[in-house]
Amino acid sequence: MKTVAFLTLGCKVNQYETAALASLFSRRGYRAVDFSNVADVYVVNTCTVTETADRKSRQMIRRATRRNPDAVIVVTGCYAQLHPSVVADIPGVDVIVGTTGREGLVGLAEEARATGRQVVRVSSFAAQCDFEEMPALFYTRARAFLKIQEGCRAFCTYCLVPYARGPVRSRRPGAVLEEARRLLASGFKEIVLTGINIGCYGVDLSPPVRLEQVILQILELPGLLRLRLSSVEPEHITADIIRLLATESRFCRHLHIPLQSGDDEILQLMGRSYSAAEYRALVGRLREAVPEVAISSDVMVGFPGESEAAFEATSRFVREIGFSGLHLFKYSPRPGTRAACFKGQVPDGEKERRLKLLLAVGRELRNAFANRYLGRMVKVLVEAKNPDGACEGLSEHYFPVVFYADEDCAGSIFLVKVESVKNDTLLGKVFKKASY
Repeated sequence: MKTVAFLTLGCKVNQYETAALASLFSRRGYRAVDFSNVADVYVVNTCTVTETADRKSRQMIRRATRRNPDAVIVVTGCYAQLHPSVVADIPGVDVIVGTTGREGLVGLAEEARATGRQVVRVSSFAAQCDFEEMPALFYTRARAFLKIQEGCRAFCTYCLVPYARGPVRSRRPGAVLEEARRLLASGFKEIVLTGINIGCYGVDLSPPVRLEQVILQILELPGLLRLRLSSVEPEHITADIIRLLATESRFCRHLHIPLQSGDDEILQLMGRSYSAAEYRALVGRLREAVPEVAISSDVMVGFPGESEAAFEATSRFVREIGFSGLHLFKYSPRPGTRAACFKGQVPDGEKERRLKLLLAVGRELRNAFANRYLGRMVKVLVEAKNPDGACEGLSEHYFPVVFYADEDCAGSIFLVKVESVKNDTLLGKVFKKASY
C-alpha cells in the first residue's frame, strides 16, 4: 500500500484541512504514516502568520526532501499561496497548491510522480466565491474539528491572512449539519467549530445566516455531548451567543477571544475594531452571565510604535482580565502589510524582553486559573490513555486533565475531582461517568 505523511503548521483551520487531505489520500488507497517515517508522499501544510512560521515551513519542506529523496513532496497552505516561487525553488518540491483547489491534490501528486515535472496550482481569489467542500478524516474518536468558514475581510495592518485566504466564504448550513451528523455517527462526542474568522459566518450567504443559528442547529443533533468554538473576535460575540453559553450545558464554557494589545493607541494602529474598554466590558458581560467562563487570548508584543508605557498598559490589562491562557508572539513585519512600513519599529532584543515578561505573566495566570479547580469536580472528555494507563482529556474550560479509571474511557465524559495541579494539568480522581 502506498504511504503518505503529513506535517501541519499553524492554526486549527490548517489541522482541519490536513485531516481533509488525509481523507482524500485514504480514499485513493494511501495509508497515513508518521512524518518521521519513510513515505511515498509527504504533504507539508504551511503557515505564514509570522516570519518564524515562514522559516519553519521552509525547514519542514527540506526535512521531507531529506527523509526520502524519492518521495513526492507536496506543499500547500498559506505560505505556498503567498510565496509559490520561493517554494518552487526549494530542491525536491514536486507539487505546490495554495489554499484553494485542493480537492484534486492526490491526482496532482500522482501526475508529478508519473511525469517527473513540478506541478504548480496556485490560483487568485478573483473567481473564488464558494466554500471549498472537503470533509475531514480524524484518527481519534473524541474531538473533531468542523470547518464552517473561510477567508477574512478585517485587513488588520499587520496581517497577511486576507491575502492568503481570500474573501469570506461560508459553508452552507445544510453542508455543516451533514458533516456534523457524519462525525457524530462515527463516534465523535465533541465538535469544535473552526474557520479563519468564524464570527463572519453567514454574512455572504443568501439569505444571511448568523453564527448562533448554526450553533443552535448543531446542538439539536442527537449524540452530541459538547460543542466548542475555536476563536471568535470580540465584535462577533453577540448577546445571543452569551445567552447560549449561559443556558446550554453542552456549549463549552471556554472562549478564545483575540486581544492583541491592551493599549488603545496600538489597537488603533493595528486596525482592530474595539478599544480596551470595550473588550473589558465584553468580558464583564460574559462573566456576569457565566461566572466560571474561561477566556484565553492572543497578545502581540513589539508592534511598531509600542512604547514601554504601551507595553505596560497591555501587561496590566492582561493581569486585570485574568486570562485562562495566552498565545503570545512577537510582531514580525510582513511584506505587503501596512504595518511593515510604520515608523517606530521595535528592536528585536526589546521584543524578546517583552515577550519573556508576558510569558511569565501568562504562566502565572494560567496556573492561578488551574488552581481554582482544586477540590472541585470537572467534566472531562477523555481522548486517550497515556503510556502509564491514565486517562487524558480536556475539561470544558480547555484544561488538560489526567486521572485513572478501571474501564475503557476513551470517548466518554467523566466527572473527576481535582486533587492537585502540575503545571497547568489537573490531576484527579474519577467520581463517576457523566453525561450532559
